[in-house]
Amino acid sequence: MTPIKQLLNYGRAHLPPLEARLLAEHVLGVGHAYLVAHDDELVTADQLATYQALIHRAAQGEPIPYLIGHAPFYSREFAVSPAVLIPRPETELLVGRALRWLAEQSFAQPPQVVDVGTGSGCIGITLACECPTAEVTAVDISAEALAIAQRNGAAHGAAVRWVQGNLLAAVAPPIHLLVANLPYITDDEWTSLADGVKSYEPTLALRGGVDGLDLVRPLLAQATHSLAPPSLILLEIGWQQGEAACTAARKTFPHATITLHPDDAGHDRLVEIVVSG
Repeated sequence: MTPIKQLLNYGRAHLPPLEARLLAEHVLGVGHAYLVAHDDELVTADQLATYQALIHRAAQGEPIPYLIGHAPFYSREFAVSPAVLIPRPETELLVGRALRWLAEQSFAQPPQVVDVGTGSGCIGITLACECPTAEVTAVDISAEALAIAQRNGAAHGAAVRWVQGNLLAAVAPPIHLLVANLPYITDDEWTSLADGVKSYEPTLALRGGVDGLDLVRPLLAQATHSLAPPSLILLEIGWQQGEAACTAARKTFPHATITLHPDDAGHDRLVEIVVSG
């Protein structure tokens, strides 16, 4: 029989300590505090074998969130599978800006919020939970992704309308807040993308064409017929796409106020388009 501390030592010999710990928590069904307080407790042979198998898969590059089935985002846990992109910390920038804008507005009726390319649902669900007065619609072209998103919505008690469709094609106006984390990996970036991303996360949620904006441009064009000012569009983009994305936004919304926000690393990450009228 193997004690927990020996199991963790095995994991740390192959992976960073945090990853080894997360896999141990998953296999044993316990939290971090339990691991620390009960490191002499023995694990079963089946638990050890399962842990070693997961360590091997992780060492080969398979993402930890897919192995344990969930990932954190904005202080909540979201179920994930290879059908959806793993939530990233930088996307919290978009959510934070969206919530601040909603708090600043005075709508006579509940604001209509649309999350396009919802994936796991982490953006739309967070907005619905943090701003319960908003009416949130979340859209994805993938039925498999929507199934995961709906599961997450139910887990968090979020009032979200789920729609399978291509961008805004299946969404009726008006829209006051449009948020989107669309595929933005360029063709050149794809060739050198880390195997842990390219080999496991859904290509449909990653590749954005030659300049990474293949879906951004049609989304902006569709939005011209759907927005009900005062309105806001927030688009997560790749770190080298700020200028091109802002140019596309100005072309579609020449009278809008457009702002480019950096992430914590100082890279271009969020395009903000305020449409006043």
